[in-house]
Amino acid sequence: MNYASPLTALTLGLLLSACGSDEQDTAELYGPDPKLPAPERGLLPSMKIAEPVLWADQTPTVPENFTVTAIATDLKIPRQTLVLPNGDILVAEGRGGGAASLKPKDVIAGYIKAKGNTTVKGGNRLTLLRDADGDGTYEMQTVFADNLNAPYGLALANGYLYVANQDALVRFDYQDGQTEASGPPTTVTDLPSAINHHWTKALTVSPDGRFLYVGIGSNSNTTERGMEAEVDRALVWQINADTGAYKPYATGLRNPTALAIQPGSGQLWAVVNERDELGEDLVPDYLTAVREGGFYGWPYSYWGKNVDPRVRPQDPDMVAAAITPDYALGSHVAALGLDFSSAAMGEQFADGVFIGQHGSWNRKNPVGYKVVFVPFSNGRPSGPPVDFVTGFRTAEGKTRGRPVGVTVDPRGALIVADDLANTVWRVTRTQ
Repeated sequence: MNYASPLTALTLGLLLSACGSDEQDTAELYGPDPKLPAPERGLLPSMKIAEPVLWADQTPTVPENFTVTAIATDLKIPRQTLVLPNGDILVAEGRGGGAASLKPKDVIAGYIKAKGNTTVKGGNRLTLLRDADGDGTYEMQTVFADNLNAPYGLALANGYLYVANQDALVRFDYQDGQTEASGPPTTVTDLPSAINHHWTKALTVSPDGRFLYVGIGSNSNTTERGMEAEVDRALVWQINADTGAYKPYATGLRNPTALAIQPGSGQLWAVVNERDELGEDLVPDYLTAVREGGFYGWPYSYWGKNVDPRVRPQDPDMVAAAITPDYALGSHVAALGLDFSSAAMGEQFADGVFIGQHGSWNRKNPVGYKVVFVPFSNGRPSGPPVDFVTGFRTAEGKTRGRPVGVTVDPRGALIVADDLANTVWRVTRTQ
């Protein structure tokens, strides 16, 4: 008897999963009131490999009157960046995780996703970039600290550099102008790290430096590992910077991948990656203000009070309490970066947020793979997203890069970490 090879079986599964209804107009999935389709469930989600190719002599596409430059290359999986007061840039590099696959589909999905990632080993370090003469060329590229555990979120306050590793929030003493850490880090508090299905730990700090906020993703899509695995997951912690004491600040956020404080108001905002396997157009990833004590639905419901029928047992009271997010970004765009803009970025892009979208793996027609700008008015999102950095995918469907963290340099630049090309890009106004 002949048996199909694993690759043949995989191909067949992908072909089967590609069958179904046409995709919804993606424009309907943006904004404060997206038009959600009915859920669709199949044997496998649609999968599309983001086949990597080199940038070669190409660069990303940016708006008229802006230029883009690669200021660091040959990094080891750059994730998030931090602009220091003297203009130096810190880059967190690494790869985390470690969750075992539960079902055959997890193995297949893991194979597909890996095809769209870099083969470089994660650096588990912080790299410092310096442009001493301000000409836009960062002539120094040096290791600030290494031997970290999948560092991701970065923040500076109280004379300390805070780093959110996948297993702990740590801090280094920091003085302006340092090019390397003066010693090993001190642990502020341990972070939930058992299983680490979602390993990234987003980080920001309150304007007065009293509290740190850490985003902690779920250990599953919809609790398939059991609720025990979700203790202290799918939420944002508020951590006392002095004592390390923590409490849940907001819950029901499946995977809060980036956090930022809104200038002026001090309001905490997040981008959140939502659940999979309900169809190519569900569920929208989103941008939202994070309310203290708020519950945002996961796992019981999505986009407010839309019940997820896969979750057992159901909890109608939790569904009733679920807050509807502020702004849908589109389904499966994989938003991983967030920062508020400033007037230095020019009038069109002065008021709003930049969002790095890593890109989908589970749609026939890929989405994301770009940096967008969401305009604000009166402190709230206002209007459709504007493409700001594009060109990561070629016309032939190949993928040159995948944006992760975005950081606004107060002097008038957007810093973009690209973890496929292992490059940091800098976008500036030309005038």
